Amino acid sequence: MPEETDRPPIPKPELLVRLASPRGFCAGVERAVRAVEDALARFGAPIFVRHEIVHNLHVVRRLEAMGAVFVDSLDRVPPDRPVIFSAHGAPRAAFEDASGRGLLTIDATCPLVTKVHNEVRRHVSLGRHVILVGHRGHPEVVGTMGQAPDGAVTLVETIDEAAAFSPPEGPLAYVTQTTLSVDDTAAIVALLERRFPGIVGPRKSDICYATTNRQDAVKKIAPGADLVIVIGSPASSNSNRLVEAALTAGAKAARLVETPAEFDLAAIRGGVLGLTSGASAPEDLVETLLARLALAFRLRIETVDSVREDVVFKQPLMLAS
Repeated sequence: MPEETDRPPIPKPELLVRLASPRGFCAGVERAVRAVEDALARFGAPIFVRHEIVHNLHVVRRLEAMGAVFVDSLDRVPPDRPVIFSAHGAPRAAFEDASGRGLLTIDATCPLVTKVHNEVRRHVSLGRHVILVGHRGHPEVVGTMGQAPDGAVTLVETIDEAAAFSPPEGPLAYVTQTTLSVDDTAAIVALLERRFPGIVGPRKSDICYATTNRQDAVKKIAPGADLVIVIGSPASSNSNRLVEAALTAGAKAARLVETPAEFDLAAIRGGVLGLTSGASAPEDLVETLLARLALAFRLRIETVDSVREDVVFKQPLMLAS
């Protein structure tokens, strides 16, 4: 009778992994994370950061281990330590508060978010009431609304809200959050332009190149996939939009996974898996999941290219020299 160890191994099921490209860090996230690392190298620990530098638990924990301290209030920042403003941006009042306290301030706001801030200020200076298309409570939305006096900006989150919006007297303009669903936002903007033919919008879409590219890429890997996994944080707007885009594009199921090392592989039984990551998720999380999948499946990996990204943003002035 053969020994137990002589039995042939049970063959692994085959799994086709469609790997989206581009995925992961965008130029704004790269810049913000590098700003914290460079500030730690220049000024030493601790470095204080207003809110999470980007929406990713793993990035935040790594920077905390290096000496970054994430705070919700500038009251917690000692007067002799630098404070970094996150990639999402902040209301003007927060910068004024930091200046009034004499804090050394490093602005890591994504330049594409700063573009939206500048649009809001310009529209308000020209007497226009601004409609902001975005998600309530998101730090980027809070920062954008904080570029103008109270009542000068109205937040619209859904197409129903756009339909119900009753404008004040005078000219109108609109801007959008940079990490929205491209398709949903287009529908809201089209409705606003039908209702208010004179409304002024941005010359180029406020939705950032990385959000657009990652949604386009996930639409290519989703059709017919048994499951699409988006690696990213539940707090990440662009990651959540990728899940929605995958389902709309024909994936049978889509899930947001924050910690690949803890993901239950029993949810995958073979077939076709789509895999991508949000703009604030580091590539090592994708590699962690692929390594775990390779232990359970015979992997066939197909990289699906959408567009090549070569965008790089300069470091904040305080760290540029």
